Amino acid sequence: MASGANQQTQALAKPDFTEAQASALVESVFGLKVSKIQPLPSYDDQNFHVHISRTKDTADGPAECVLKISNTEASKNPDLIEVQNCVIMFLKAAGFPTASVCHTKEDNMMSLVSVDNGSGTRSHLLRLLTFLPGSPVAQTPVSPRLLYEIGRLAAKLDKTLESFHHPKLQSLHRDSFIWNLKNVPLLEKYMDALGQNGNREIVEQVIQLFKKEVVTKLSHFRESKGRIFCDCKFHLLRLH
Repeated sequence: MASGANQQTQALAKPDFTEAQASALVESVFGLKVSKIQPLPSYDDQNFHVHISRTKDTADGPAECVLKISNTEASKNPDLIEVQNCVIMFLKAAGFPTASVCHTKEDNMMSLVSVDNGSGTRSHLLRLLTFLPGSPVAQTPVSPRLLYEIGRLAAKLDKTLESFHHPKLQSLHRDSFIWNLKNVPLLEKYMDALGQNGNREIVEQVIQLFKKEVVTKLSHFRESKGRIFCDCKFHLLRLH
């Protein structure tokens, strides 16, 4: 029997494009010639690190990009992706080290493609972002200074997003979204993925404490745009 986490991933229909297919999409949708492409880690979407060949027409363009192919469920909500893209541009203009959104040949920020995988047709939203070199936090030695800087950046992000406005901002409010911080109790149905070890006992204790100490007081907390956006699990910032 598949674990809860596997069942969720299957329900989202994670993309399964080959490197050759992804390369062809970059060239056909965004008009960029690919010199090298390799997969990047992902949860329920599919990401590729793309190296762009320099041509006379793309001499001023990015040398490296990230092709992000959204899962089928997220692809049904283009408003969500649109708002995410607009937040990226907003933060970029505010001086944050975010990626830039690359436009399609039709000058759009994303494109919907449909593929037949043999058992039916699936649709996926594509977008191309400039690549940000850096080290993921998970691969960086933890220190008090690092934690302070992360907290400081998160606070600055939250404060900056207070002035962000978009007519489709409501699309970011997903009450049943597993990555929404207030939905920690939803993790209970995925506990089997931990097996029977010490980590499971710790996680169970944390969930119970969250239900007792946080859920009962949620109505007293201020919901920030920064928190809403971070719930989208869209990683904008990398350590330099």
